[in-house]
Amino acid sequence: MAFLLRRVGAGALTVLAVASLSFVAIHALPGDPADVLLDETATSADRLALRTTLHLDDPLPVQYFRFLGDLFLRGMGPSFVHRDRTAFSEVAAVWPSTVALALCAVLVAWLIAIPLAMLAATRPGTRTDAAVGVLSLLGMALPSLWIGPMLVLLFCVALPWLPFPGPDASGPASLVLPSLTLGAGLAGILTRMGRGALREVLREPYIATARAKGLRESTVLIRHALRTALVPLLTVGGAQLSALLGGAVVTERIFERPGLGLLFLESLLRRDVPVVLACVVAFGITVAVIQLVIDLLYAAVDPRIRVSA
Repeated sequence: MAFLLRRVGAGALTVLAVASLSFVAIHALPGDPADVLLDETATSADRLALRTTLHLDDPLPVQYFRFLGDLFLRGMGPSFVHRDRTAFSEVAAVWPSTVALALCAVLVAWLIAIPLAMLAATRPGTRTDAAVGVLSLLGMALPSLWIGPMLVLLFCVALPWLPFPGPDASGPASLVLPSLTLGAGLAGILTRMGRGALREVLREPYIATARAKGLRESTVLIRHALRTALVPLLTVGGAQLSALLGGAVVTERIFERPGLGLLFLESLLRRDVPVVLACVVAFGITVAVIQLVIDLLYAAVDPRIRVSA
């Protein structure tokens, strides 16, 4: 329980720190949100009235403390663009979509990485090992901006097996290509890390003992070697969560998929400050929760790790 409280407290402080830094950063951007929100026919009086309504003329410390009040009490306050909706209500409408995409991308990455890592680790120095190394490098090196369109051309145009991406695409099939695009980089990292970790574990004396007992090679590899090798992989996977959710901005834009990333980008272009900050808070909460789950998985994967430590 003490561990959970510490982790939850640390996660909450991290989210608050990230949101505060984002508040400073967005207010440091050049330009006036009123100029973006008003059309060309607006007068100076209209501009002044809007700035007064949005409290844009208040000193920055006053705006910051109002932001904290909105964060804890008023759902981040009303959106600058849609005054009848709070910023968090707009985020809540698309948050599940991004969480589903992120979880599917992580699942795809692990489903690709673990078999490839096992294949390469048990065949060191062979062509199979070299091919897995090349594939993992490609996964890490190729940008989502290239992978996404290529997958669309292959599986939606040349081989029309999957629905064409767009805001109207729905169902599990619509998640396949975005998940592959978003998870490719993580799959490459996990494959390389898993291959190295498994090679080290397979040299351990207890692996030789398990083989001497007559256990099948698949049992030795999965039940003994893989379980130990998963610990560093969980560490790497947790460290890549922020990058993964950051990549959701690009992926959702490529596939025109409603989500936090697309909402964040559109709100940033419109200078809708409350919605931008609400997106940042949502990203932070998502990372903190998943990181907490990963920390708890350490004890399940490796009994030598004590969560209470």
